[in-house]
Amino acid sequence: MRKVAILVAIVAAALAGAWWFDLPARLGFAGEPRQAVLYGNVDIRQVSLGFRVSGRIAELGVDEGDSVKAGDVIARLDAEPFRQALGAAEAESEAARATLAKLRAGARAAEIAQARATHEERLAELENAKLAFERAKQLRPNGTISQAELDQANASRAAADARARSAREALVLLEEGNRAEDIAAAAAQANAAKAKAESARISLEDTQLAAPSDGVILSRVRETGAIVSPADIVYVLSLTEPVWVRAYVAEPDLGRVHPGMKVTVTSDTAPNRIHEGTVGFISPVAEFTPKSVETPELRTDLVYRLRIVIANPGKDLRQGMPVTVHLPEAKEAS
Repeated sequence: MRKVAILVAIVAAALAGAWWFDLPARLGFAGEPRQAVLYGNVDIRQVSLGFRVSGRIAELGVDEGDSVKAGDVIARLDAEPFRQALGAAEAESEAARATLAKLRAGARAAEIAQARATHEERLAELENAKLAFERAKQLRPNGTISQAELDQANASRAAADARARSAREALVLLEEGNRAEDIAAAAAQANAAKAKAESARISLEDTQLAAPSDGVILSRVRETGAIVSPADIVYVLSLTEPVWVRAYVAEPDLGRVHPGMKVTVTSDTAPNRIHEGTVGFISPVAEFTPKSVETPELRTDLVYRLRIVIANPGKDLRQGMPVTVHLPEAKEAS
């Protein structure tokens, strides 16, 4: 029993010594503090590209694996129907503008002169009708003319007076010009026609599909001659820049990470290639470690997601690639 007790005491002393010598390193007092390591993946950032209008594909300019620049035209639809629609819309817009200009200009000088001459003619007819009525009224008491002839003269005078007033009103209308309400309605129609023409022009431009960013074509979904609608995908584009790394930090190490911190990133493909990165975002909400980065020890741990922006990523960091994020030493991080 005495030998067993001595053996137990020796083992206990050895464990206590090991714990004591490891304590400074665990408290951060060692000469070279341990560098924290996080694990994550390069963010998969893709764009599904398609036309904003329906039509028949006339040309596909790139294929899977091709690199494209922002603004490169990578596909075209048959544009002839859209050119015809634009021509018709522009003609309607021109007609509406002409109508508006006509209403704003009002009557021509020749039309006003003609209306004035007509009015003067009607006044002369009225004067003549008045004289005829006066003569008939003087002749009637002597029995020279019948009552019917007097009534006819009176009716002619009244008709001539009405025609003179009508000519006068027509002249006033021409001199005053068109109503403000009519001009406003014509202006609204002209604006609507202009908007329709602009929409047709945009639709014609949308028959060309341009790359929104630099990237690599991952998938070519349609072929030349296919009929597509705005909901159809034609290409899938993988974006090359900027490159983001999605990593996860456990709660005990959360205090060591902050936005703007400089970190380094390596991959298994090129472990000697070090990429400089900056912590750009830290999620305020904890989540369980995703399966893509978890280890058996982390399956039930809660972690915080963070985004790291890589400067000058090169071509060796590809989307979805697992990477290792190295945090700076504690003194350096502070």
